[in-house]
Amino acid sequence: MAAFLQPMQQTLWDSVLQFTKSAQDKNSDPLLWAIQLSSSLNSAGVVLPSTELAHLLVSYICFENSVPIMWKFLEKALTVKIAAPMLVLALLSTRHVGPLAHTVFNLKPRTHTHTTSNFCFFWNFTRVVPNRQLHPAAYRLYMELVKRHAFSFASHVSGPNYPKIMKSVDEVLHLSHIFGLQVFEPGLLLVEYVFSMVWQLLDASLDDEGLLNLTSEKKSKWPTSLQDLEIDGHETFGEKRNELHEGLHKANTTMAIELMGEFLQNKVTSRILYLAQQNFWSVLWLPIDLFLEDAMDGSQVAAIGAVENLTGLVKALQAVNGTTWHDTFLGLWIAALRLVQREREPSEGPVPRIDTCLCMLLSITTLAVANIIEEEEGELIDEIEHSPTDQMKEKQGLGKCRRGLITALQLLGDYDSLLTPPQSVTSVANQAAAKATLFISGVNSSNSYYESMSMNDMPINCSHGFDGSLPEIEKVYEIAVSGSNDEKITAANILCGASLLRGWNIQEHTVLFIIKLLSPPVPADYSGSESYLIDYAPLLNVLLVGISSVDCVQILSLHGLAPLLAGALMPICEVFGSSVPKVSSTLPSEDEISCHAVFSNAFSLLVRLWRFHYPPLENVMGDKTPVGSQVGPEYLLLVRNSQLASFGTLPRDRIKIRRYSKNLNISLDPIFMDSFPQLKRWYWQHIECIVSTFSGLVHGTPVHQLVDALLNMMFRRINRSVQSLTSTTSGSSNSSGPGAEEAYVGLQVPAWDILEATPFALDAALTACAHGRLSPRELATGLKDLADFLPASLATIVSYLSAEVTRGIWKPAFMNGTDWPSPAANLATVEQQIKKILSATGVDIPSLPVGGNSPATLPLPLAALVSLTITYRLDKVSDRFLVLVGPALNALAAGCPWPCMPIISALWAQKVKRWSDFLVFSASGTVFHHNGDAVVQLLKSCFTSTLGFSPPHISSNGGVGALLGHGFGSHLSGGISAVAPGILYLRVHRSIRDVMFMTEKILSILMHSVEDIANSGLPRETVEKLKRAKYGMRYGQVSLAAAMMRVKLAASLGASLVWISGGLSLVQSLIQETLPSWFISAHGSEQEGGESGGVVNMLGGYALAFLVMLCGTFAWGVDSQSPPSKRRPKVLGSHLEFLASALDGKISLGCDWATARAYVSGFLSLMVTCTPTWVREVNVDLLKRLSKGLRQWNEEELAVALLGLGGIGAMGAAAELIIETGL
Repeated sequence: MAAFLQPMQQTLWDSVLQFTKSAQDKNSDPLLWAIQLSSSLNSAGVVLPSTELAHLLVSYICFENSVPIMWKFLEKALTVKIAAPMLVLALLSTRHVGPLAHTVFNLKPRTHTHTTSNFCFFWNFTRVVPNRQLHPAAYRLYMELVKRHAFSFASHVSGPNYPKIMKSVDEVLHLSHIFGLQVFEPGLLLVEYVFSMVWQLLDASLDDEGLLNLTSEKKSKWPTSLQDLEIDGHETFGEKRNELHEGLHKANTTMAIELMGEFLQNKVTSRILYLAQQNFWSVLWLPIDLFLEDAMDGSQVAAIGAVENLTGLVKALQAVNGTTWHDTFLGLWIAALRLVQREREPSEGPVPRIDTCLCMLLSITTLAVANIIEEEEGELIDEIEHSPTDQMKEKQGLGKCRRGLITALQLLGDYDSLLTPPQSVTSVANQAAAKATLFISGVNSSNSYYESMSMNDMPINCSHGFDGSLPEIEKVYEIAVSGSNDEKITAANILCGASLLRGWNIQEHTVLFIIKLLSPPVPADYSGSESYLIDYAPLLNVLLVGISSVDCVQILSLHGLAPLLAGALMPICEVFGSSVPKVSSTLPSEDEISCHAVFSNAFSLLVRLWRFHYPPLENVMGDKTPVGSQVGPEYLLLVRNSQLASFGTLPRDRIKIRRYSKNLNISLDPIFMDSFPQLKRWYWQHIECIVSTFSGLVHGTPVHQLVDALLNMMFRRINRSVQSLTSTTSGSSNSSGPGAEEAYVGLQVPAWDILEATPFALDAALTACAHGRLSPRELATGLKDLADFLPASLATIVSYLSAEVTRGIWKPAFMNGTDWPSPAANLATVEQQIKKILSATGVDIPSLPVGGNSPATLPLPLAALVSLTITYRLDKVSDRFLVLVGPALNALAAGCPWPCMPIISALWAQKVKRWSDFLVFSASGTVFHHNGDAVVQLLKSCFTSTLGFSPPHISSNGGVGALLGHGFGSHLSGGISAVAPGILYLRVHRSIRDVMFMTEKILSILMHSVEDIANSGLPRETVEKLKRAKYGMRYGQVSLAAAMMRVKLAASLGASLVWISGGLSLVQSLIQETLPSWFISAHGSEQEGGESGGVVNMLGGYALAFLVMLCGTFAWGVDSQSPPSKRRPKVLGSHLEFLASALDGKISLGCDWATARAYVSGFLSLMVTCTPTWVREVNVDLLKRLSKGLRQWNEEELAVALLGLGGIGAMGAAAELIIETGL
């Protein structure tokens, strides 16, 4: 869009226009005109090349003066570099100039003109490319300009106006919108520009040959014909084209094809196009994008960190794709940059956002790369130590992956701005670093200057002081260990602040320092009767509060340190939960810290590390592990002990140890639940609460007395006795119980005792509300008082109410605004927004009970829980407890009948309007929790969008841009809009109960996608028409190479979805159960026969081969270093036995033999090429059977290669086969 000009500038451009018109009238020499104009513009202070001049010249030519002299003027303007070639070509290629240009340049387009030139007509047309049929000579001149000026970039990239020019090009061609990259990086726009030039020429040529309507979208992304434009002068269509025009049309098509060839052959543009192909479609690296986006989901803390999983994923993709390490690392970094782009302006909500996103880019990704480099160099060092050769081998061998990383980082130069965090994060990080600098230098934390300092008082760049290096953070840690009490508190705050959230280069060390501080040593002179941890209460509390935010916990999870943190939290919970409340110490601010407070902070953090809040149904369905086995503290300790025991056993650990701080001395001793009897007792009561109803409470026991005390404390504001609340509960007291003040005295007991009594008190309160003895408001207030008294009780409140909802024995609560809060005020809005979010998936949305005689209802326990959460104020204190309840509330509501979740979202949106987008998005996901057909439709949308087969009304180029879009947020378009299907799936797959059916559906959709690929994405009826057309299927068929690329893309999507949805167990289910069943079953759609059917069957086999190989490498790894790889020999051997039996004729296959042959040969070829370690694990006799079967198909080379990797046992058979075949 042309820039607005100040009055003086407008006079300047008026003068330029008059000067140009005068030169045109005088038929002046174009070069002289250009030189004189350049001199005048320089004198006027205009930076050249000028974007304004480009707009003026193109607008002048295209509206009034498409005559030879003006085209010569334009060419000379490009030659002497007073107008930007890229912008001029962009303006000529598509419709852009509108009312703004008319205003700026005083251009008044004529609706009719009869002026002609000696080589072309010119009517009121908008741009050259869309009007090439009407004005072939202008199109020819346009291509001449492309040929002369589209291949020189060096001078323009280094020019002063480069960013401004590229921004103008983007505004003209809408590149950011078309390619789905909302980052205005000049270098990135340059790549998009070059790609768009070739794309436009291709679409124009297809359109000229009448083939564009046979493509999957039936039209170009660009305005390539008059029908794409709204213009006047339609009477020109009736004009008979003369022979000159016909000749020019044919010549133009030929020249356009030649130009495309030049773009592909030119050294610079071909490399740029390669970058575009590699990154815009993401054929190779799509699984990384999906993994990174999925890891951003904070609804569940992972026991295994993202670093290890990402390391294995990158190694798998490098092996299967056969790429160099620099291409692999480049793909990884760009995928991480795309993640940041999607989260640059996220919607607000209680979920991990920008800090976690930047952690993924700048810390997790870096550590994954470091793992790969350290692994390679560690293995080489081992080889060198056992090699008799001299040490020169080390210098020659080391650094293969490291050199690849250096090259990749150099290629990332065009993405430099994406590596800079958003300004808001940068300023906070700098402020924290500056304060840390003063602290280390000796300025006391209580100093008024320290507290009141502003950013103006701080260093411009914190590298001048606290540089975020490991030595600096070690100093802070040392002060936290050995400083004064005040210094310890200040140091702990620094560690848990920006050093943790935004100190990406030291984040791993900072987290380990914090965990180490949570396990302080026993003082040498300690001799007290109670635990020594009590004396550390102030420090421990600061640390616990400091790491309790959503982003902090997610960052800990990404680093894989949740098990280690659990091991540090359990002793704190055991000690402080067993202590009788008293003021144990004071903070510098004189705030009291009780053992209940420390316990609540530690316990609330601990239970967030596993799915404690999930109802029993969620833990036993499908692939979910049964209650009590691998979803609790015992499992976390098992993982912790395993991680510590295995550390140092891998070659890479030898190098990794070097980068860890020497100040860290974490105990490697195992920890078991038996060391924490109180925690273990609570956990089993928690399990009992989930799986069964309560038994009678025995009268007169200490637990019963605590129940009475809790009820009196909870409902002290109402004039009612405990007897009236509990008269229908078995074993309840007949007395009125102690008074409110006495209740508090009676509750000065260890926190574990209170948690033991809490479920009984909750049962009594909920029963009283159900029978009308307690109002909903009183119930909510009582629950809030209980949570305020002991915040740790929130975990019990959540688990009890969740279990009661799943039992289904409570009457519904009518959310009518009288007894319970009403969602009516915005429920209709929520419904409309959900429809917008899901509009791209084609999923039907059940209607909501808005108004009428059907008021909204919730199960009573769920109504109680949501009413409790609404009573909280949003502040830092409440946040760390709401993040405990929030995921539980979401999971519980999602499992309840529709429309429970929309009702809750409407209620919360009334309370916190800025969370509205997030809440509605959460509600939209529950559509898929209750409808298997909706899940299947969502999966289909994922495949069609990725492959570019979306419906015509949806603009999609395929690849990761279409699959994941811009993440979620209404900030992009001024309101809630459709969310990309990939984002939706990644946010709902954890709540899909029958996850085992996912493999069958993904497999089925993959095979249908292969058929679409073979038919170029065209409907079946169109394919039939093409067969009968003049050129048969020549233009309708996609090339085999292009088809294989898309097949691989579809397979990588399918493999990613299987792995993300169910992990190792679902992958093994696919290989052991789903796939053999599929091969044995008949598949009618593939029995078409003929050339087309044969191609589909063959591509289907290769798709399955890629699917299984990618699934296997994702889950097991390409080598034998990861724990899951220990399961590989058994599962892989079973699958290969099935294939060998099919080759032997012992098993009859229902699929087409072309599919089976392509699968077997394809999968075995991938094993030989990509995962030779797998081959070595296979039984030799099984390899011989497979080799024999391959020979029957004349696959002797593959048979020899397979045996050649089988070790000594297969070497003889390989030798005999070589001699027999002469290979």
